[in-house]
Amino acid sequence: MSELVTGEAVALELRPAKLPSRALAVLIDLIVAVLVYIVVVIGLVAATSSLDDAAQAAMSVAAFLLVLVGGPIAVETLSHGRSLGKLAFGLRVVRDDGGPVRFRHALVRGGVGMIEILMTFGVVACIASLVSERGRRLGDVFAGTLVVRERIPVGRAGVVPPPAPWLAGRFAELDLSGVPDGLWLAVRQYLTRMHQLQPQVSWSMASRLAADVAARTGAAVPPDLQAQPAVFLAAVVHERQSRQARQARQQPRYEGGGDHAVPSVPSVSSPAVAPVSEKDVKAPEHPRSRSTGFAPPA
Repeated sequence: MSELVTGEAVALELRPAKLPSRALAVLIDLIVAVLVYIVVVIGLVAATSSLDDAAQAAMSVAAFLLVLVGGPIAVETLSHGRSLGKLAFGLRVVRDDGGPVRFRHALVRGGVGMIEILMTFGVVACIASLVSERGRRLGDVFAGTLVVRERIPVGRAGVVPPPAPWLAGRFAELDLSGVPDGLWLAVRQYLTRMHQLQPQVSWSMASRLAADVAARTGAAVPPDLQAQPAVFLAAVVHERQSRQARQARQQPRYEGGGDHAVPSVPSVSSPAVAPVSEKDVKAPEHPRSRSTGFAPPA
């Protein structure tokens, strides 16, 4: 299933992830991080066997912070909110406004997560997620982030809502040839999922898409629809679908029926011929009239 992507490469379906899926994703990330930490510690022990105990302890603490704390921060920063566990369950970390997370967001989440997940075995994180309306743990609250679902089961995608009856045919003269297919896809995806967005995010997204469509068509958004950009987009999409349906119904005519019918060929008019009078037409001469002068009776 295709997904609508904003200018900052964030999917529109901002559905907060539930606690079970988030907990399983964190569990997968912790298992991977612990395995990497064990491998790193074994390598450090073999490489620092000649050092004293204090140096080895310092190297172990540094490896712990680097792998179990710095690793998730680096992964979320580089993958824009996707870790291995989140990829497995179709989750992603985004900002409250739907934008991609940056290093500062991942740093706050990782720092607070060390306390509420590692040091308390996830108890504090679970309690905070249950209390929060959108299932956010303390790291998400302080960082201003949210864990959302990226994948939506097939069959739950909505349909484009029909335009208002009073808008029927209003954009019949609008030139839609300059609107690219990518923008049409973005508009359609937005209209099918606009009810899943927060009102402010939905209106902002609709305003940007309406401005893009108006710029490609060369006609500004009507003044009475500037406060309702989603209504404008629905009407324009409906007009495009109507034009496509009319074009699909315009089939070429064929002479005869069946699979072997041939297209009709328009008749070619013959060149005009001047009328011929009776004086111009001479009766054929009889072969005997030349010698005897006798003309056979008519």
